[in-house]
Amino acid sequence: MSAATLTDERRARLHGRVKFIVFFTITWNVIEAIIALSAGALASSAALIGFGLDSVIEVASAAAIAWQFTRKDPELWEKATVRIIGVAFFALAAYITVDAILAFTGVREPEHSPVGIGIAVASLIVMPGLAWFEFRTGRELGSKSVQADAKQLLLCIYLSGTVLIGLLLNSLFEWAWADSVAALVVAVLAIREGIEAWRGDIESPLEVLEDLDHEEVTP
Repeated sequence: MSAATLTDERRARLHGRVKFIVFFTITWNVIEAIIALSAGALASSAALIGFGLDSVIEVASAAAIAWQFTRKDPELWEKATVRIIGVAFFALAAYITVDAILAFTGVREPEHSPVGIGIAVASLIVMPGLAWFEFRTGRELGSKSVQADAKQLLLCIYLSGTVLIGLLLNSLFEWAWADSVAALVVAVLAIREGIEAWRGDIESPLEVLEDLDHEEVTP
C-alpha cells in the first residue's frame, strides 16, 4: 500500500505510531545522553561524549518530528523538518571532530569507562529494532522526515558499535588513540547522512530496510 492510497483510518493509525516512536525515542535518548555525557566527561572520551551529544541531537530530531505531526497537514512541513535533521547531523560532526583532534594532540587522554561500555551495549540492543520500526512507518507514510529521523537512529547504531570498539581497545590494550579514531569515523558518517538529509535523498543504509520496497505492508 503506497502513501497515495492510504485510507484515512490507516493514515491516522500510522500518525499515532509516529507519535509513540517519538515519545520512546525522546525518553530513551534523554536517559542515554545523561549517562553517556557524564561517563564521557569523567573518562575524557571524545567518542563517548560524541555518543552523548548524538543522543541530544536525536532528541531534537524526534522533537522536530513531534512538532511536524501536531500540524494539521504534516506533509506540508516535510522539507523544513528534513532540513532541521540535516543541520543536526552537521552540528554533531563538527563537535566530534574538534573533540577528537583535542584527544589526538594530547589535550585530553581518554580513560577506561565501564559505564560507557554498558550504555553502548544497551544502545546496540535497543536501537536496531526501533530504527527498523520507524523506517517502515515512514516508508508507508511516504514521509521523508520520519525516514530521516530513523537514519538518526541508525547513526546511533553505528556510533554505538564504533564507540564500543574504541572503549574496549582502550580498556584492554590501552590504545588511547582508538577513542579518537572511533570519534572521527562517526563524524564522517554524520556528515554523509547530513548531506543526504539536506538534499532530501533518504535511502536506507541497511539491506533489511531496502527489502521494504518490495514488501506489501498490511494493517
